[in-house]
Amino acid sequence: MFRIPNTLTLLRILLVPVFAIAFVIPGEAARLTAFVVFCIAGLSDALDGLAARKLNAGSDFGRMLDPIADKILVGVALMMLVAEGQVQGFNLPLTTSLVSLLKLVPALVILTREILVSGLREFLAGVSVSVPVSSIAKLKTTIQMVAIGAMILGPIADRWVPGSLVLAYFALWFAAVLTVYTGYSYFRAGLAYTRKRRERTA
Repeated sequence: MFRIPNTLTLLRILLVPVFAIAFVIPGEAARLTAFVVFCIAGLSDALDGLAARKLNAGSDFGRMLDPIADKILVGVALMMLVAEGQVQGFNLPLTTSLVSLLKLVPALVILTREILVSGLREFLAGVSVSVPVSSIAKLKTTIQMVAIGAMILGPIADRWVPGSLVLAYFALWFAAVLTVYTGYSYFRAGLAYTRKRRERTA
């Protein structure tokens, strides 16, 4: 259980409440702390997979916990950004209600996909169907984490790099599109299995 990859995964989960507490504390120092904690947690996601491969230390416990840790981190970060209104960080020449909806869509798409994929993964694992992580899924995760990180910094990031919040918002939209695309691979694998099973029993 306490191999290096599993320890990194557990660390990612333990950092989530630390991130949440730092996020809600007012002041730039606390927000920078939340950003650093989020970055460390995100980096641990890449390191635990690398350690599992290089040290040949993969385990069933790690394969079970790693996607859970990822979803907790991303889910909590998105919910807190939405609650703060940071996902609505800039204005467009549209009606207020429509703008609010458009800005919430990528967060809702990402969260919905994570829930659906969790269920599909559990189903596919139960019937011994494997769906490998694609390069597009890895790209989606990278873009998603960078966009969320920039939104966590909020006005601080915009002060350092003008327009970064706008870029982060569009990056989150792009991640949401990739999220739908990669989520479909799990759905397609589930459909293929049910179709084959129906043909065998017919």
